[in-house]
Amino acid sequence: MREFFMKTLKTLAFAAIALIGASTGANAAEAFLATDDFVGISFWLISMGMLAATAFFFMEQANVSTQWRKSVNVAGLVTGIAFIHYMYMRAVWVETGDTPTVYRYIDWLITVPLQLVEFYLILAAVRKVPTGIFWRILIGSIVMLVGGYAGEAGFINAMLGFIIGMAGWIYILYEIFSGEAGKSMAKSGNKSLVTAFSALRMIVTVGWAIYPLGYVFGYLTGGIDANSLNVIYNLADFVNKIAFGLIIWSCAVANSSKRA
Repeated sequence: MREFFMKTLKTLAFAAIALIGASTGANAAEAFLATDDFVGISFWLISMGMLAATAFFFMEQANVSTQWRKSVNVAGLVTGIAFIHYMYMRAVWVETGDTPTVYRYIDWLITVPLQLVEFYLILAAVRKVPTGIFWRILIGSIVMLVGGYAGEAGFINAMLGFIIGMAGWIYILYEIFSGEAGKSMAKSGNKSLVTAFSALRMIVTVGWAIYPLGYVFGYLTGGIDANSLNVIYNLADFVNKIAFGLIIWSCAVANSSKRA
């Protein structure tokens, strides 16, 4: 009964958030999506994908073991927050034609640290791990994003912002491959965790490489216009956020079935 009540409450809460986001995006009297506005269409598609993923993760958290529910809920938070921000970004693009840099980085400043904290959470679900892993990954993600935003928004030199952002990303890669997080994963002895952890590392390495490449070609060397850059960032967010959560969910299901 309690689980049913909690599930119903979360569903209603999310529906309310969805309605708020949708109404906010449709406030302007002349904000219509043109049939040839592929950037705007990509914003809409990603928004709906994030909404569907959030509903899925929140419903599935009741079907995994207690120690995994936090990880699955965080996956739902990531896509839920992204959904709300994408509704705002869609509105900015359709109404003004401008790149919603501020909204995009606000989204990243919340969702990216949450994603990286998942490395700690899935390790903690299997074995006791030092809290230092949590803080080092969190700080690395903040350095990466603040550097990128400062350079992209023009607060500092674009190259300096790129260097700072890359330093944060490289440190994160070190931590999850060769640092304490990577070593804790190797010692876990949990096959499904090792598989999930390795897949998440590939997303952070290969999937996230799209963002610095977009920064280089969009702000340092040229070659990519604002329209193309927005589509690239949107598709990268779609894959990286949803796939990230699905990997965590599959690991949670695998470990929960073993305990059943």
